[in-house]
Amino acid sequence: MVMEKFRFYSLWLCLLCVLVFIFQVWIPVFTPTFILSQDALIKPWQFLSAIFLHGSLTHLLYNLFALFIFGLILERTVGSKKFLLLFLISGILANIFTFYFYPNSLGASGAIMAVIGCLAVLRPMMAVFSFGIILPMFAVAIIWIIGSFLGIFGFGDQGIGYIAHLSGLFIGVLYGFFLRLKYKQNNSLVYSTSRKVVIPEDAIRSWEENYMKR
Repeated sequence: MVMEKFRFYSLWLCLLCVLVFIFQVWIPVFTPTFILSQDALIKPWQFLSAIFLHGSLTHLLYNLFALFIFGLILERTVGSKKFLLLFLISGILANIFTFYFYPNSLGASGAIMAVIGCLAVLRPMMAVFSFGIILPMFAVAIIWIIGSFLGIFGFGDQGIGYIAHLSGLFIGVLYGFFLRLKYKQNNSLVYSTSRKVVIPEDAIRSWEENYMKR
């Protein structure tokens, strides 16, 4: 089997989010044009463009942190093309679901949650420092699912797009199981466990404590 070239799509996506945020700051009409709004049915590009918009610098930084860490891990695990496919499709689908529940929406949260959901299936025992303790990845995903359900029913900060989070997680989990089943026999999935991505525990904890509050 020819090993797929690692293209660092996760880093390119981070850079794109930064560039888009600069346009948001400098061009007043940029955000209203590309945010997911009730006009999305006649402006269908909004289902894609809203993924790369962010509501504030803090919002951007937390999503960049999550995309950088979990994105690199998943990209190295499944390959760059599959990672990019998951990110874009899950982001669009999450926005489609979100469209029916919120008047406006923006951010990469749905796509990032899909990355996390996929990792929870492919690397379930990967240790993540979360909620003050070290937990396996699958347990962290379960907690996020429960938190998103609670948010949908009125608990927690109602400025968060829980529908996008939950739909993204669901899509990521489905894609993870699809990959496991598809490559179960020929073992062609790129499980790069020998190439570990080392993440400082303090950085993970900081993101965990703030991202769920966003």
